[in-house]
Amino acid sequence: MSPPGPAISAHGLCFGYAGREVLHDVSVELTYGTLTAFAGPNGSGKSTLVELLAGVRAPLRGEVHRLGSVALVVQRPAAPETLPLTVRDTVSMGTWGRRIGRREARGVVSEMIEAVGLDGLESRSLTELSGGQRQRALLAQALASRADIVLMDEPDAGLDSASREHIHDLLVEQAARGVAVGCASHDERFVASADRVVRLEAGHATTHRTTGARAATL
Repeated sequence: MSPPGPAISAHGLCFGYAGREVLHDVSVELTYGTLTAFAGPNGSGKSTLVELLAGVRAPLRGEVHRLGSVALVVQRPAAPETLPLTVRDTVSMGTWGRRIGRREARGVVSEMIEAVGLDGLESRSLTELSGGQRQRALLAQALASRADIVLMDEPDAGLDSASREHIHDLLVEQAARGVAVGCASHDERFVASADRVVRLEAGHATTHRTTGARAATL
């Protein structure tokens, strides 16, 4: 069962790089059981906002309150590509913070690898995977953590349509299960399928509900 209240509440966020303000007085809220899309042109601050919400960056001003555990899925793993990580190794990392036995952890890893469509590639190195397969492995890692909140930064960048649809379907499924999902995306079809859209432009954010099928049920 999801914790009561908003999953993430952010108020008055400001952030910049080298004296250039990227986000100015941004306030957003993510709720459980919903999918929130962060949209906007390149350089509008989508990735920065996702990182602030996840807690990997601290705002210059403003505050972020999180109610629940967070899993962040980035475009590339933090580990160097020279490290010989397999798909199984990568997904297994998602279970490290959970208090479960080895047998249960192995079962979770196998389940998540199958869920993202990478069964049969368990022993394949990340460096041997396509961009879409790598993104699915990183998503499987996040799902293996059973986090209350899943945040993704541009999961569809440079991917083929089949890989994009697979990742989008998995995120929609997680939201339907009660997870709070937030995702930065350029794909307007995905944005339209979200329950809420946060549009960023010139450092400011506007939030609105969509008229898609999922939004109509809320």
